[in-house]
Amino acid sequence: MLLTSLQRLRDHFNSGITKDYSFRKEQLKKLKSSILKHEQDLYDSLYADLKKSPEETWVAETGFVISELNATLKNLHLWMQPENVETNLLNLPSSSKVLKEPLGVVLIIGPWNYPFQLLINPLVGAIGAGNCVVLKPSEFASATDAVMKKIIEDVFPPEYVLYVQGDGSTVIPEMMNNFTFDHVFYTGSTVVGKIIYKMAAEKLVPVTLELGGKSPCVVEDDANIKVAARRIAMTKFSNAGQMCVAPDYVLVHESVKERFISAMTGVVKDFFGDKPEQSYNYSKIINEKQFDRLTGYLSNAKIIFGGRTDRQQLFIEPTLIDNVNTNDAVMKDEIFGPVLPLISFKTKEEALKVIGQHPNPLAFYVFTSSNAKENDWLNSVAFGGGCVNNASWHLTNHHLPFGGRGFSGTGNYHGKYSFDTFSHKKAIMKTPTWFDPSIKYPPLKGKLKLFKWVIR
Repeated sequence: MLLTSLQRLRDHFNSGITKDYSFRKEQLKKLKSSILKHEQDLYDSLYADLKKSPEETWVAETGFVISELNATLKNLHLWMQPENVETNLLNLPSSSKVLKEPLGVVLIIGPWNYPFQLLINPLVGAIGAGNCVVLKPSEFASATDAVMKKIIEDVFPPEYVLYVQGDGSTVIPEMMNNFTFDHVFYTGSTVVGKIIYKMAAEKLVPVTLELGGKSPCVVEDDANIKVAARRIAMTKFSNAGQMCVAPDYVLVHESVKERFISAMTGVVKDFFGDKPEQSYNYSKIINEKQFDRLTGYLSNAKIIFGGRTDRQQLFIEPTLIDNVNTNDAVMKDEIFGPVLPLISFKTKEEALKVIGQHPNPLAFYVFTSSNAKENDWLNSVAFGGGCVNNASWHLTNHHLPFGGRGFSGTGNYHGKYSFDTFSHKKAIMKTPTWFDPSIKYPPLKGKLKLFKWVIR
C-alpha cells in the first residue's frame, strides 16, 4: 500500500503540474491558510507534548514557519528565474545560464523537539522548488503529529504531499529500501543520521542531514556578563534545553567565572521563578527515556545551581554543574536538556583543546567586546553557524544558511537556501550558428600555439 502511494507521487511529479509558478504559489498559500486555521490546535498539542507556552510556540514553531512562508511567497518568482552567467573566451559568442528545476519526489523526516517547525519548514522549500513530498513526523510528539496530519491532509492530496505516520525505524527503511527518492532531508540525531546516510548511499540518493553535536559557548574576560547570562540562559533553557543549537557547555574565562555564575543563577530565577516546574515559561522533557538519560548526568556531578527532578512530571530544573572533566559522561555526547556544564579557561589554547574533542559542532557562540578576539575565535573554530554576543538566534534569520558540517550535518536550508537545497541547478550554454570558425575542428596540427593563447 505504501509503495503504491509512493509511485503515485512519482506519477504526479512526472505529469509536470508541480513545476508551474502559479501552482507552487497557490500551494504555499494553502499551507499558510491551513496552519493559521489550526493555530490553536498547535498551541494545545505542543503544550501536551512539550509544555510549550503559546508565546514560545509562536516564536519557535508556528510563527517561525509563517515567516518562512511569507519570505518564500515574496521571493519565489525571483528565485525561479534563470541565472545568467559569464561565458569564457573559448566559447564566445555563446551565452550561458543556470536553470533551477525541482528534484522530484523528496522525503522529509522530522524530529520531536520542534516537531512542527522542523518538519514543515523544509516542506516550504520543497514546495517552493516544485517537488512532490513525503513527510515523516516524529512519533514521539504524538499530539502535534495528529494536528500536522490534519494541516497537511486538509489541503494537499496524498499524490502531492504524502503524510506517513508510524515507527520511524520500520517505516523509513521500508520506504528508502524499496523506492528511490530524489532527495532525503533528515533532522535528528547523528546516530540515526548515519543510518539514513547509509540507506541513501545504496541508491546514490543525495541527502541533507541536520544533526547536532556539542555546541560550545565561550565567555571571554571582556564580555558583558549580564547580557551574556541572559542570552545564554534564554536559549539553553528554552524548550527545557531540547534544542540542537542550544549552548551545550560554556567555556568561561576564569577571571569572570564567579560573576558569570552569579549572573546565571539570578537570570534563571528571573525567568522561571523558584519553582520552574510551575512556571508558565518552562517546558518539560519529552519522555521517560530522555528523562532517565539526562538525570544520569547529574548522579556524580557537582551541581552549583538547580538539580531538582520529578520523573512523574518529566521535570528537570535548569541546572549548572561545575568542575567538569572532559572525560565525564556529560561531555561525551550532546546533552539536549537543561543541564549546562561550566568549564573555566585561562588561555585560548586551553579552550580550543576542549572544543577540539568534538570537532565541527553545529553552532559556536562567543561573547566578547573585542573585535580582534571575535575574529580570532571565529577563524579558529570550524562550525556550522553561530553568533557573536548572542546564542541560537542566527537560525531565525532566513537570509542566513542554516546547517552543520561533519558530524553535525551536511547541507543547509532556510529561505532561498531551502529552495536551492530542493532544486537542481542545470547548466545551459547556447551557441549561435552564424559563427562557426573551422579552427575549432580537425585537422588540429599546427594549432597548439593558438589553443594555448585561448585556453590560458
